[in-house]
This record gives sequence, C-alpha cells and structure tokens, in this order.
Amino acid sequence: MLQTTASKKRTFICIDGVDECATEHRAKLLDSVGELVQQSPGTRIFVTGRPHILPEIKGHLAGRVKSVSISPTRGGIVRYIHSRLAADTTLDAMDSTLEADIMKRIPDDISEM
Repeated sequence: MLQTTASKKRTFICIDGVDECATEHRAKLLDSVGELVQQSPGTRIFVTGRPHILPEIKGHLAGRVKSVSISPTRGGIVRYIHSRLAADTTLDAMDSTLEADIMKRIPDDISEM
C-alpha cells in the first residue's frame, strides 16, 4: 500500500523510535524502507532513534542517510518538567520537597543519557 501511494506522489513517512523495534524485526523494517525509497525516489523518510542504532540504519540504507543529532538542554528539560508539574490536576499529591527532588534529579539523570 505504501509503495502504491508513494509511487504516485511525493510522500513523507515518519518512523519514530526505530530503536524500540525488536532487533529481529528491525532489519526487515529497514530493508523495506530502503526498497520503498529506491522504488519511489520522491519519498522521504524521517526516522528517529537513539544514536547506538545509527550504524545499523546506515548499513541498511547505505548512501541514503543524513543524520542529525538532537539532544535536549538542561534548561529545556527543566522548562518541560515545570510545565508538566503546573498542569498536574492532583495538587495535593505533591509537596515542595518532592517537587524540589524531581526538579533536581530528573534533569540531572536525563542529561546523562
């Protein structure tokens, strides 16, 4: 179905979290994506995943991969957590000590990933 659609007009496909795909299925997925792009040059694929699988992606899509590394900043993480805490509708579930602990630990832990 994708091949039929992609061959008729310019198509953009996003595959998010390819690193979360089971290892035994990932190769088949990437090979299928490679075939799709080869047979439909107007198709563009946007794949997200953690950096450790980039060599695998490049291996299956040889010569057709451009990589962009995106990492959150500590400030961005803090702003995101603040917005999520502010949107919490169960206000009595958290006290200032717990909120301070969350604001300290989560940004530190995430920035190390």
